[in-house]
Amino acid sequence: MLQVSLTGFPTMIEEQGLPAAADETRHHRTIKSFVMRAGRMTEGQQRGLDQGWPKYGLELADGLRDFDALFGRSAPRTFEIGFGMGHATLEMAANAPDQDFIGVEVHRPGVGALLNGALSQGLTNIRVYSCDALEVLRDCVADASLDRVLLFFPDPWHKSRHHKRRIVQPAFAELVRQKLKVGGVLHMATDWEHYAEHMLEVMNAAPGYRNLAEDGRFVPRPDERPVTKFERRGERLGHGVWDLKFQRID
Repeated sequence: MLQVSLTGFPTMIEEQGLPAAADETRHHRTIKSFVMRAGRMTEGQQRGLDQGWPKYGLELADGLRDFDALFGRSAPRTFEIGFGMGHATLEMAANAPDQDFIGVEVHRPGVGALLNGALSQGLTNIRVYSCDALEVLRDCVADASLDRVLLFFPDPWHKSRHHKRRIVQPAFAELVRQKLKVGGVLHMATDWEHYAEHMLEVMNAAPGYRNLAEDGRFVPRPDERPVTKFERRGERLGHGVWDLKFQRID
């Protein structure tokens, strides 16, 4: 993995994937759940990186964090995997100032956009990683410390030969369960029906969870999940969205 840091921000990160055992990570490539793609930076996004990263940015290399100390309080805590351009994250954080949000995203323009928004709105309840979210969960987050884990619209890897790259796998479900408090919730959303069914199959088989859907399948879109421009466009085209909520029970 090559990382070139400006003000502590990783500017180039090789595609990463599911966590391996600590002694294997340095020696073996793992299956990738995402691919790094280059993107142009706007002036605002660059401002976010330059000015926002020192304030909001966190480093994987720092290891296990005391988030109560980091945020200066003990509050309900949400961990979001892959926040994209950060619009939903910013809206959730602004609407819930009594809660803390840890977002992880590898796409540099998206990180810059979120940081720029956090600076503009003066938010204090956001912190950001730019690396593999599963490595952050494994190495930086204490067990039984999260109230929510969010996974909104992950790459569906829709071709059959790529299904092994999907982030939602049994190992993912178990890692998230370890990090959630008992009673904490994993909330996922996708606009690919086949991926929704895959998520449901994986989670129904995962020990230690309860499906919060009344029909045992999908929940109605929760009010707390912001609707993105991408989702609105999909709705106009007749695309569905499937939400899943699974609660840790032990």
